[in-house]
Amino acid sequence: YAVFILPCSACEYCLRALETAEENARRLSGLPALSLPHPELCKVRPDRHQACPHCQVMYCSAECRQAAWEQHHKLLCLGPSHHDPDHPVNKLQDAWRSVHYPPETSSIMIMARMVATIKQAQDKERWQKLFSHFCSRTANEEEEIAHKLLGEKFRGQLALLRNLFTTALYEDRLSQWFTPEGFRSLFSLVGTNGQGIGTSSLSQWVHACDALELPSQQREQLDAFIDQLYKDIDKETGDFLNCEGSGLFLLQSSCNHSCVPNAEASFPDNNFLLHLSALSDISPGEEICISYLDCCQRDRSRHSRHKILRENYLFVCSCQRCTSQMDDADMTSEEEEEEEGEGETEGDDIEDEMTDV
Repeated sequence: YAVFILPCSACEYCLRALETAEENARRLSGLPALSLPHPELCKVRPDRHQACPHCQVMYCSAECRQAAWEQHHKLLCLGPSHHDPDHPVNKLQDAWRSVHYPPETSSIMIMARMVATIKQAQDKERWQKLFSHFCSRTANEEEEIAHKLLGEKFRGQLALLRNLFTTALYEDRLSQWFTPEGFRSLFSLVGTNGQGIGTSSLSQWVHACDALELPSQQREQLDAFIDQLYKDIDKETGDFLNCEGSGLFLLQSSCNHSCVPNAEASFPDNNFLLHLSALSDISPGEEICISYLDCCQRDRSRHSRHKILRENYLFVCSCQRCTSQMDDADMTSEEEEEEEGEGETEGDDIEDEMTDV
């Protein structure tokens, strides 16, 4: 797998949050004097944190620093050029920020780590085979994905990114990844298989507080404190609470989508270790399905769900829920709200031409 974090205080290798729960709560709430009760429940250990001696990128431990160096960082470390805008890797990241909204670096740097991992690996063929297991697409589908990620000017932007990517990372063994077709395929692979990752020292502290056995009055006081804290955070910061990143997970990426999933992915260890947990009893031989939609999207109409899945993953869902709603009107949830009571509207039927793979 490969992973890259969006700008936040987290380990460059495993994405573990580096802020203590109290530091995290102070920043998110805008209350610099805030003190958390039960600070002993915070699992962040600042005394173990280490920086790369060359570029000062931070890690949660010596083990992560060494693992990153051996896997990809030896090649991607910018050393004293960390803040040099003319360094090829920085130019690549800046170009990605300028062409992709929102301005984050995960997709392009996952691709960079894939190249770096193979270049640094002793068993290069093994890593190439691992990456080849991820879902592949047709040329037209790959173009649709690039268009979705980059907008109307995607062809020119894709060419710019490929040129910068080649300048920064070219490797003869992977020459096919640097051709226009190969780069588009790599771009599509990350765009459709990337799994979002979120970590939070504060969230971990809250879960630890929930598990405490306390007298009823102390429990009420602690719960009230946490409730008020989240209100303060919502007022100051909104929904962006986690250190966020993206990763490629071989087994998880093989799970198909369902609008009524029987499993879900989570990151309870406050790092990039993915847990796939059952949401209901799963019988022997039954397929394990996750949802590619978030909770709000799953509550929308069949037509709206299909629209999101078709635009982002290039398939039309035929799960049990979608099949049972086949006779529903072909309009989005917003249209349903506007036209409630006015009857059905005409709409083109979506042909179930593609299934999730």
